[in-house]
Amino acid sequence: MTEIYKKIDGSKYKKIFIVGDLHGSYDLLVNELEKTGFDFVNDLLISVGDLIDRGPENIKCLELINFDWFEAVRGNHEQLAINGLEGNRQSLYAWLYNGGSWYFELDPIQKQKAEKLIKQCKELPLIIELSVGEKKIVIAHADYPHNEYEYGKEISNKGVIWNRDRVENDSHISIDGADMFVFGHTPMREPEQMGNRFYIDTGAVFNGNLTIIMVK
Repeated sequence: MTEIYKKIDGSKYKKIFIVGDLHGSYDLLVNELEKTGFDFVNDLLISVGDLIDRGPENIKCLELINFDWFEAVRGNHEQLAINGLEGNRQSLYAWLYNGGSWYFELDPIQKQKAEKLIKQCKELPLIIELSVGEKKIVIAHADYPHNEYEYGKEISNKGVIWNRDRVENDSHISIDGADMFVFGHTPMREPEQMGNRFYIDTGAVFNGNLTIIMVK
């Protein structure tokens, strides 16, 4: 059974970074990590989801979920892929329309590999709660669809991975229950803070601007 929430103890890592939507931009990620001096043994990188679609290196980005130095929440594009492979023809077309054409261009061996990795994405949490000293940081793909955070609280899956209401309404409300919330999903020209909510999808697949923030 997939757990919606996951806790990570930040004391186990020397440095911790959170990265915006990758969308198949693996080489860009590697280049940006080099700039941070990322230590693949002692540091941790957490993704806000959307590892795939639109970019050229989707399988490499999916493979990240099997590395010890990497954690991720599930994004709407992982969900589109899961639905596309397991659902009806309409679900498959929805994935294709939203950037999933790369999958249909794979050879049979690569396609089998992709299918296995996409199946693994079903086990990704929707929300990661990261503790860094006394600080509580919550990471989700699009939003935490309540005004007060509580670990294990019942939530709408759709609200977590698709919702843009707060951003589109330019809401600067802070969410109670945690110090900091980090989201992707909504492309920004640059990282933006609204209350205690931080949006770090800066359109890497479109403009090469991948945001990585250091939280420890």
